[in-house]
Amino acid sequence: MILAAGTGTRLKPLTDNCPKALVRIGEYSLLEIVIRRLAGAGFKNLVINVHHFSDQVIDFLRLNNNFGLEISISDESGELLDTGGAIKKASTFFHGEENILVHNIDILSNLNFNNLLSFHQEKNALLTMAVMDRPTTRSLLVDASGRLCGWEFPEKKLCIITRDNRKGLKTTAFSGIYVFSSALLEKFPGETAFGFIPWILDLAATEKIMTWDQTPAFWYEAGRTESISEAARSLAFDLNDPDFVSEI
Repeated sequence: MILAAGTGTRLKPLTDNCPKALVRIGEYSLLEIVIRRLAGAGFKNLVINVHHFSDQVIDFLRLNNNFGLEISISDESGELLDTGGAIKKASTFFHGEENILVHNIDILSNLNFNNLLSFHQEKNALLTMAVMDRPTTRSLLVDASGRLCGWEFPEKKLCIITRDNRKGLKTTAFSGIYVFSSALLEKFPGETAFGFIPWILDLAATEKIMTWDQTPAFWYEAGRTESISEAARSLAFDLNDPDFVSEI
C-alpha cells in the first residue's frame, strides 16, 4: 500500500494545484518513483489511497497504464482518515494476503524491501517497522532485540512506555516503511479515522511489534520544500536504471 492521501501542507506552494504524490523530483513524480521501486522489488499488486486532488492521481495512473501493475484505489476524497484509518478502510483489498508492505509517498530510499519482509517473517512479528539512525524529534524506543517498547517526543516532554522493560531502551527513527501480517486486520479500533503510531503503541503492550534497522545508502523524507530541493540535487537517478529500481 502506498499512502498518498496527504494534503502536502508543508510542500506549499507546490501542492496548491496538485497532490503531494505528483510533486516532482527532477523529471519524475514521487508516486512514479515509489511505484517503480516497488515494481523493481517484485510487487505486482498495489493499493494507493487518495484524497487531495484525487482525480489527478487517478488520471496519472490511467495515462501510464498503471505501470503494468494491478493497482486499486482506496478513495478518501470525502474524509481524510489518518494513517491508521487509511489502512482500515483499505483492508478489504488485503484479504488473502499473508503480509502487506506500507510505504509513505514522501519517502525516497533504496531500502531493501525483500530483506525487510524476510526479517518480519523470521521474527514472526505482527508488524515490523523499518528504522534507521538519523536525527529526529520523535523517537521510537526499542529493546536490545529491536522490539518496540515506547515512543518519546523530548521537545514536548512526552514519553510513552508500553512494555514493562523500561531499562536499556535505545532510541531509533522510523523510516516510513513497514510490513504487517494479516492478523493485524483483526485488531483495528472502533474509530474510522485514527493515527498509526498511537494504535501501534497500544498493540505493542501485548503484541510483537518489531523494528528492523537498515540504514540505506540514501533516504529522504520529501515532505518539505527544502528536502525536495535537496533530493533533486543529490539524486541524479534514472528510473530505467536497474541499479535504482532493483533491490540494492
